[in-house]
Amino acid sequence: MILIGLGSNVEGPWGSPEDTVRTALERLDGSQTKLVKASRLLSSKPFGPIDQPDYINAAAIITTSLNPERLMRHLHDLELQADRRRTVRWGPRTLDIDLLDYDGLVLTGDGETKGHQKPLLLPHPGIVDRAFVLAPVDEIAPQWRHPLTGKTAGQMLAELDIEPDAYYFLPADD
Repeated sequence: MILIGLGSNVEGPWGSPEDTVRTALERLDGSQTKLVKASRLLSSKPFGPIDQPDYINAAAIITTSLNPERLMRHLHDLELQADRRRTVRWGPRTLDIDLLDYDGLVLTGDGETKGHQKPLLLPHPGIVDRAFVLAPVDEIAPQWRHPLTGKTAGQMLAELDIEPDAYYFLPADD
């Protein structure tokens, strides 16, 4: 199973953060990747030390014939189409797409840095402590298990010490 996490908290060329995440999900169902399932949109408090607007997040299951590195380049291309600028770590962004898991593959990031691109780490190291990732993953893939811990997203979510208003799912569009 290939899991993707998405987030946006500022308006961009695709519109509001909600519109941006929806458009990104639509574009994941293209020639290079196929969207299998997407979570509902989730509103969450920002992660990190910077004062910024709340995020809209989602998770998706996709299929692709791309290897993990080429898939990551494809996801970065989608971010660029949404006018993503990498200026401040954990700062505001029009679109952030993370490769969370690629069929249980474990990559430790031991490869070389290419340009500004760091070696790929899999599974994504932030999964275990981010409710805004775990909640939508649990919604679409409750059977998924973290390749290193063996825990489900629901189990890891239950172990987090989070504020009651840290996140909530938005009403579904019908």
